[in-house]
Amino acid sequence: MRVAVYYSNTDLRIEERPVPGIGPDELLVRVEASGICGSDVMEWYRIHKVPLVLGHEIAGEIVEVGESVTAYSMGDRVAVTHHVPCMACHYCASGHHTVCETLRTTSFDPGGFAEYVRVPAINVELGTFLLPDNVSYEEGSFVEPVACVLRGQQQAGLKPGASMLVIGAGISGLLHVMTARALGAGRIVATDVIDYRLKMARQLGAEETIKASEDVPARFRELNGGRGADIVVLCAGAAPAIEQALKSVSRAGTVLFFATTRPEVTYPLPVNEFFWRNEATLTSSYAGSPSDCRAALELIRAGRLPVGQTITHRLSLSEIESGFDLVINPRDSVKVIIEPQR
Repeated sequence: MRVAVYYSNTDLRIEERPVPGIGPDELLVRVEASGICGSDVMEWYRIHKVPLVLGHEIAGEIVEVGESVTAYSMGDRVAVTHHVPCMACHYCASGHHTVCETLRTTSFDPGGFAEYVRVPAINVELGTFLLPDNVSYEEGSFVEPVACVLRGQQQAGLKPGASMLVIGAGISGLLHVMTARALGAGRIVATDVIDYRLKMARQLGAEETIKASEDVPARFRELNGGRGADIVVLCAGAAPAIEQALKSVSRAGTVLFFATTRPEVTYPLPVNEFFWRNEATLTSSYAGSPSDCRAALELIRAGRLPVGQTITHRLSLSEIESGFDLVINPRDSVKVIIEPQR
């Protein structure tokens, strides 16, 4: 089978590998759609682990079923997540599934940028989800990223009517906009440096948008009756974006650190001003749990999240270097889907 092997952001090579064999509790899935995630292009995070076959936002068809598997059959259409928790440790028992040690070590073989993947037993049990007939493979590939967004908004304590500022309207920011709108948020405002993304944010549920070069905290307050945002979702990792987030949050509000920064980035926090007098909260989130994935799939199935509208490019496996460039240097690109069977 063909796989796209990652050596760097500008060096992805199409190589031939054997189709993985499966064990009695495993599945073999033919990958039909695999999204490029922003984390896939974090070269500083990946480079010391190369060569790698990346890709974790996948949907496809089951083509082989282990003899002990009873929940799935050949021909089933599924979304599969690479990270799953153990459901038994201290963190899982307390609802913090995404900091479970097992979740940090699970994956599928070799990765979603391949024609086929082997799904290990724990991923079969906890990370495989049947796609309803009205959900396409493309839409199914959004189950994992939407699950991450749902987990983040849960961490931030989103309530109906809450105001939200989304800093960064790339694919993560747009999914936050759509999801917050579906869950009943109040005023939603998005920022970005790219006009194309701001236009898409308005189409997908943001009442207003702000160019990131403006005075974002002041502009948001103008739009929100003089008050900061109940929730600020930080979908950009640059220091100026962090500053905007901290200055934009309302008293008793929450800043959700959703995007990562480079490892050397630090930011001085005005402790007294932020915490002591204003009772604000800083929180973060990582990944999604099986229940988040099921909730994400239901929102997509019910038509409440028009995730397909974010897809701007559909590329074959041999075009994956162009796909990475579109994610690293976005112009009129948002979501890039790789279709390994093309």
